[in-house]
Order: sequence, then structure tokens, then C-alpha cells
Amino acid sequence: MDFVGKVALITGASSGIGAATAETFAKYGANLALVGRNVNKLNETENKCKQINSNINCLSVVADVTTDSEKILNACIGNFQRLDVLVNNAGILAGGSLMDIDLEQFDNVLNTNLRAVFSITKLSLPYLINAQGNIVNVSSVAGQRSFPDTFSYCISKAALDQFTKCLSLDLASKNVRVNSVNPGVVITDIHKTCLGMSEKDYAEYLEICKGTHAMGRVGNAFEVAETIAFLASGQASFITGALLPVDGGRHAMCPR
Repeated sequence: MDFVGKVALITGASSGIGAATAETFAKYGANLALVGRNVNKLNETENKCKQINSNINCLSVVADVTTDSEKILNACIGNFQRLDVLVNNAGILAGGSLMDIDLEQFDNVLNTNLRAVFSITKLSLPYLINAQGNIVNVSSVAGQRSFPDTFSYCISKAALDQFTKCLSLDLASKNVRVNSVNPGVVITDIHKTCLGMSEKDYAEYLEICKGTHAMGRVGNAFEVAETIAFLASGQASFITGALLPVDGGRHAMCPR
């Protein structure tokens, strides 16, 4: 895969799947606009990308995707004058059933996982159309399957999947592809930062998850990142509107 001369904008690039995606695109030669809220972690991602490939240009944008879409796009276009790949990765996780949660939690999850994607994607479209670029959304197996006690999160990812499919039809005639990856459980910090899991609780959770994934293990962030890069590359030139599971077969199971 070759992204030399192209620009990829990656939200949520300070950790987890976003950071792995940034490093993967750097390996393949893309110039990067990296978006995140944690300046120290964002700088770590940028430094790793430059170590991987000293020939690329990196721009770090400290911003909140729920409020700063214009700032993000203006910084990217102002620096690179183009945009070829938009990776909508930033997202949050929240627990609870409808009986447990309040409207504030529902709004927070939908604002981050869906509304922010709408906003930054809409602003990006003129540049993506001009570059004949593409979009990869980071969804979840929770968009395709239902799970208890993650009400807001499941709904947000199901809506994001429909966003992917609808937008792919709107943009197909303009030769802009839109796809999503739908990971299963992947080792990141999201369960600890969003759900407050301790190291012990998280280790026990990962052990349980071995039985809920057909391959008998959870994933790592670079397995998702390589799939994102593939969907964004010319090798996937006839793929649009796809929801691609990267979940060790979890979407095909009915685990209890």
C-alpha cells in the first residue's frame, strides 16, 4: 500500500486504534493530521510516526471533535491544502441499560460517536471529492449485534453503520468511497478511561472475552489499523458501503 503524497486526517489519534492507525499510515508514507484532546499523548503519537518515517509531515491538532470541527479542518487544509483520507476514529464507551442511564449520557455518547462524525465529514466533503479520496469510520461489532448494558454505545454504532452505508450511496457517483471497520474487543485503554475498570478488572474481562470471540482471543490495535489502511488504499478501489468486521469472528457468534 502506498500513500506517499496523500494526506490522512485521523481523529482520536492520541491512543488506541487511532494511534496505531497513525503509525500504520506513516509506515505507508502518508502525511498526517492527528487530532486528539491529550496533548502529551498526541505528541507521543506524532513522534512515533516521525520515527517510523522521517519523510512524512505531521500536524497535531489539539481539539475536541464534538465542538472543534471547523478548527480541525481549517488546520488540516491550511497546512496541507488537501485531504485524501478521513478516518473517523474518535469515540467513547458508556455502560448501562435504559433504566440506568440519563439523557445526558445518551447525548454525550451520540454527540461524540455520531454527531461529531457528521460534522467533520460534512466539512471534509469538498476536499475529499476534489481529491477523489475516501472515508473510513471506526464502528464496532456493537453496531451489528446487540449487547446488554451498553445501550447508548450500541445505538451510536448502529447509527454510524447506517451513516456509512447511506453516505457511500450519496458519494459513489463522485468516486468517493465510504467504509467502516467494526472491531470486536481490542486491547486499548477505552474500558479503563471510559468505564473506570481497574487493571485487575480489565484483565479478567479480557480473559472472559477469549470465549466470546471465535478465534479464542481478543485483537490488537494494529490489526484494525492495517484493515483501515487497506480500505483507504487503492487496493480497495471497488469497495464502498462495507461494514468490515475485525473481530475474530465475534459477529458470527451468539455467546452468552
